[in-house]
Amino acid sequence: MARLDLLVTGGDMVDGTGSPPRPADVGVRDGRLVLLPPGSRTPAAEVIDATGLTVTPGFIDVHTHSDLLAGNDEQREVLRRAPLLQGVTTEICGNCGISPFPVPPQRAEPVRELIAATFGPPASAYGSFAEFADAQGVARRNHLAALVGHGTLRAAVVGFAQRRATPAEIQAMCHLLDEALAAGAAGLSTGLIYSPGVNAGTDEVIALARVAAAHGKPYVTHLRDEMSQVESALEEAIEIATAAGSALQVSHHKTAGRRAWGATVRTLARLEQARADGLDVTCDVYPYTAGSTALHAMLPPWLIADGVPAMLTAAAEPAVRDRIRHDLVAGVPGWENTVGNGGWDLIRIASAPNNPDAQGHTIADLAAARGVDPVDYACDLLAAEHGDVTILSHSMHEDDVRRVLASPLAMLCSDGVPKGGRPHPRWAGSFTRVLGHYVRDVGLLDLAGAVHKMTGMPAHRFGLHDRGLLADGYVADLVVLDPRRVADGATYDDPLAPPHGVRCVLVGGRVVVDGGAVTDARPGRVLAVPDRQRAVPGRR
Repeated sequence: MARLDLLVTGGDMVDGTGSPPRPADVGVRDGRLVLLPPGSRTPAAEVIDATGLTVTPGFIDVHTHSDLLAGNDEQREVLRRAPLLQGVTTEICGNCGISPFPVPPQRAEPVRELIAATFGPPASAYGSFAEFADAQGVARRNHLAALVGHGTLRAAVVGFAQRRATPAEIQAMCHLLDEALAAGAAGLSTGLIYSPGVNAGTDEVIALARVAAAHGKPYVTHLRDEMSQVESALEEAIEIATAAGSALQVSHHKTAGRRAWGATVRTLARLEQARADGLDVTCDVYPYTAGSTALHAMLPPWLIADGVPAMLTAAAEPAVRDRIRHDLVAGVPGWENTVGNGGWDLIRIASAPNNPDAQGHTIADLAAARGVDPVDYACDLLAAEHGDVTILSHSMHEDDVRRVLASPLAMLCSDGVPKGGRPHPRWAGSFTRVLGHYVRDVGLLDLAGAVHKMTGMPAHRFGLHDRGLLADGYVADLVVLDPRRVADGATYDDPLAPPHGVRCVLVGGRVVVDGGAVTDARPGRVLAVPDRQRAVPGRR
């Protein structure tokens, strides 16, 4: 046999299929895997001794907001390293309806404002998937795949107006989506609690999901409500996917707010029934009881109807703030009212670059310290940060998190929002938290089953046809870890602390993490995901 570039020897292989661990040597040649019997002694340029360790495929994080992490500044470098250190070799971004492409040049400015309020500056917007890939694929250590955000499509074509799209506008959105999917985007995402996606009717989303279905790519949705109306919101998602003929991925499935605790018993049963009825449906979940999102999403959707600058101007008016207070109590039809379902004492500031002293504190406490109403404090903070404020929302019950994690329909995600300040620890800890806490310590999952949720299952869902498994000829994305020591280090107080027990990470056959230290190798790229069905009729 020809000499290998690298050989991982002496370890137990967990291959990503869900099969039990077994002894094997794993070789790499030209960036691809060569599986060998244990103790093969095949000559290799580099040998990694994995005796007593476990070798797995690289982890695939199916739900991130890492769309715009390219750049040379120190903060972005620290944020980029966090998932890599826990073994994430592929991230899937563009979730919750917001992606930085495709944005026609004439609509770039208003969409850029939305992007800035989501990802923080610099607010880059790209005309096509190819432009995005060229900009974000430079000198990456791990891989990135990207969904097309419905909110971005709507902002580019319709704007932020609280109205239904016209047939011509829906056709224009479908055209932009078709081009991006044909170029390699991985699917369609919606965030139906966020403006402008919240303004869309079900028929609009069905039309777009049909385009995704024609490409054999999934419809990925942040439901219209994950709190008291989660069950009706789930029915809408099932209706959309069924009518469109698309696969359905329910993002970060949860039943949040005290009134919805325990509802995962019913929502998971509904997903299982839909699958039994023939719908290709799965979900993902992060292993924490707190969520994270933009602060402006805590306020009624009418406030951002004319875009971010108009929102900030309006929020300075006392009458507008009074109306916000009223709607937080009374609710707004079709709007997930997080504060009304929980309270400002559960909303903690994660990122506010111009007000670092606010980070880590609840809005209730910050407002009390200033002697002001929480709505006034929230509106003032948004103005001071030009809309760029990220929060944590402590709103879920541990029983529901465990129930979704254990479901055979669920794969793992971080839903990471990689921004400065005190981001959610899920960005740096989700995968090692599951392997350490929920596999080894709690016994909720076995090791092979958990790895399948992180590797083979997401690779199949998103059409990453040569990734996610340890199999001959597959891309050599690997993790070598110690199952006795693996654990998350990240906490709410120290959210980017590195994990424990991850010895080595390979991307494309090159070592990117060695002994817990990130190397200079940068083999990652933005992945173009091919269609999985025939071409869209009428497109040449």
